[in-house]
Amino acid sequence: MEMKKMKRFKLLFSVLLILAVLLAACGGSNDVNNNENMNENMNENMNNEPAPEPTDVPEPTEVPEMYPTDGLAGTEITFWHAMSSGVNLEGMDALVAKFNAENEYGISVVAVSQGRQGDLETAINGAIATGELPNLTMGFPNGLTRWYDLGVIAGLSDYIADPMVGLSEDVLAGIYAGPYSSGTLADGTQVGIPMHQSAQVIFYNNSYAEDLGFAAPPATSEEFKAQACAAAEFNNSDDDAENDGTGGLVYYPDASFVSPWIWAFGGEYVTEDGSAYDLNNSAVYDVAVFLKDLFDNGCTLTTPSYPNPEVAARQALFAVSSTAGIPFQGYAMSDVESTDVWSTIPFPGPDGTLAVNSFGQMIGVIESNADQDLASWLFLKWLTSPETQSEWVGYTGYFPSQDGVDVGTRATDDPIWGGALELLAVGQGEPNLPAHGSVRGEIRSAFFAVIEAADGDAIQAILDELNQTAADLVAETE
Repeated sequence: MEMKKMKRFKLLFSVLLILAVLLAACGGSNDVNNNENMNENMNENMNNEPAPEPTDVPEPTEVPEMYPTDGLAGTEITFWHAMSSGVNLEGMDALVAKFNAENEYGISVVAVSQGRQGDLETAINGAIATGELPNLTMGFPNGLTRWYDLGVIAGLSDYIADPMVGLSEDVLAGIYAGPYSSGTLADGTQVGIPMHQSAQVIFYNNSYAEDLGFAAPPATSEEFKAQACAAAEFNNSDDDAENDGTGGLVYYPDASFVSPWIWAFGGEYVTEDGSAYDLNNSAVYDVAVFLKDLFDNGCTLTTPSYPNPEVAARQALFAVSSTAGIPFQGYAMSDVESTDVWSTIPFPGPDGTLAVNSFGQMIGVIESNADQDLASWLFLKWLTSPETQSEWVGYTGYFPSQDGVDVGTRATDDPIWGGALELLAVGQGEPNLPAHGSVRGEIRSAFFAVIEAADGDAIQAILDELNQTAADLVAETE
């Protein structure tokens, strides 16, 4: 208790001492008083100054539209496409007529079929020479890239990003990466938007596989080899001599066949910036060795034409095909009255990576003048929108280039089409280098040579030569 009283006393004494010091300061020297008076005078002078006039806060101004659309009424644009006949042409004509009747801008589109894709490319090349070009054109990615390099095709990136006329985040995110990336140049410029897509997949006879003892499609390249070789062994050992040498994978190694194998093996065959080929790297080599191993073990076969009859007749367990070939495989099954169940499957890699080769016709805008270029973009945006894609799928059966497009009951009405639709999520696109058309042919030749190679060193030499040839072809286009 005494200690507590002593502490209180010391605290009280300290407070009194501080108060005394403060009071002494208030009665200090004249210098201090003069300083205080000076401060007071300064404060008075400052307070007597007139207050500044309030400035008007400017009204927020509207951000000017980069692409004003109010002057487009009466603008006519021409669209060249490769929908040459049947439901494809009928569907395209119907969609163009709908746009002309309903678009809010007063734009008029004249659609002209140039025949097949090769005919269209020939027409564009000829029009470049004469200067009598359309405003929009379909084209494969390497074609659009080549025409962009010639100053013919407009870059679309500014249109895409524009807050008024561009693509929404949801629409942009919904476009499948495979076909969209095919229209993206090394510097990020977008030169085309995919109209639709197909995919290079593997046709697989499920019933044949089940009879061989396999309950599910192969999930890895090792399982793929096991099933292909089991089919070949079965056909070689049964009582039917006519099917000897058949049963496995139909081997036709064009770029559409080789590319998804490379992706499934975790590789790529262009450089990281997309400006050159890289066709002799380890993943490409591993794919070449894998395919040669299938060949050496008698697990491949060749066919005189499209392999649909062989799949139907159980002479091929696997055949690589475009999804556009789905109806033809169905016809082949009907021709032999087969009741086998078949499906489309992806290309499986060693670690279970799955891939398919997504490709499709892009649409690009041909540079003309500001109004016609903008009108062309607005039509292109409408034509490739999810809503229009839904109608286009209904007409043609093409696969949409965007995820989430309403395909109606088609996927349930046609389970094989519906199964292929699900594979688009693992789709990747081939390079869009202008030389790719020529390089594709070199890839096919090289992979036919691979299966005849003596050993791994010979395979590597083939790929080295392929890579150099590809580099030379790229140089010719620069």
